[in-house]
Amino acid sequence: MSEPRPVLVITSLHDPTADVVIRELHDRDVPVVRLDSGDFPASLSVEAEITDRGIQGRLQTPSRTTDLANVRALYYRRPSGFAFPHLSEQDARFAVTQARYGLGGVLAALPGCLYVNHPHRIGDAEFKPSGLAGAAAAGFLIPPSLVTSSPDAARAFVKRHGSVVYKPLHNPVYLVDGVSNVVRIAEVAVDDIDDSVAGTAHLFQQRVPKAADVRVTVIGGEVFCVRIDSGLLDWRTNYSQLTYSVVEPPSGIESALYRYMHHFGLGFGAFDFCVGEDGRWWFLECNPSGQWYWLEHETGLPMLAAMADLLERKNR
Repeated sequence: MSEPRPVLVITSLHDPTADVVIRELHDRDVPVVRLDSGDFPASLSVEAEITDRGIQGRLQTPSRTTDLANVRALYYRRPSGFAFPHLSEQDARFAVTQARYGLGGVLAALPGCLYVNHPHRIGDAEFKPSGLAGAAAAGFLIPPSLVTSSPDAARAFVKRHGSVVYKPLHNPVYLVDGVSNVVRIAEVAVDDIDDSVAGTAHLFQQRVPKAADVRVTVIGGEVFCVRIDSGLLDWRTNYSQLTYSVVEPPSGIESALYRYMHHFGLGFGAFDFCVGEDGRWWFLECNPSGQWYWLEHETGLPMLAAMADLLERKNR
């Protein structure tokens, strides 16, 4: 009898969400191999041949060997980046590029593997402008939005729409006095717009007067909707102020969710909506690598079981 096919979990060392998923899979007797692609090549090696049968070969860590042609599912979470600190800046840049396109290319082409999510699809879905365009095409309501480096265009947008918020297009690590911070969402007025806007791209969006927020987590064919009441512009700035309740999506939302997921090729998505004062749901964003497990503790929704079912390929 052949060995059971393992689930490959790609993430950093400290990932509590991956920890609970791995424990659940172990409890189901589903083999799991966990690794951080950022450990390449110090403690992770790859041997991959590309033939008419696809990728053949193995990944090796000090404790595990994984047959590349026998991976059941790949759960791609939040691996650390490639680093070559012993090399000069130019050589390190070359080595990082080779690692990304070499090891990264192998991991993106595993035969017969279910991806949650495929790293290339994660990359596609993380671009906010394409996410908003995809949401509109899927049938969601989206707030009027502007991506610009023009101060004049930004001022005109604020004048036209009145209450407007600024949002970062992506949130890299931002250190203040050595402490990790994020650039926060903030309401902006015309007088806040100055020539520094010309320095890079910015996202401005009409502020929707809201009654609450909703986090919708899609895991395979399962949809979990949690209303979040906070009174905050951005509920993620103070978790201690949040209250949670399970809700049903309005008509048309669930089918739009699946259209969006299909458009980006995702098996998992963490969607954020704001609920307008009239009850309509407005799409804000979808994070293809978003956090979700804390909501099971708050609501009792069986999200962990749904994720394990998906990775186990229980219904396939």
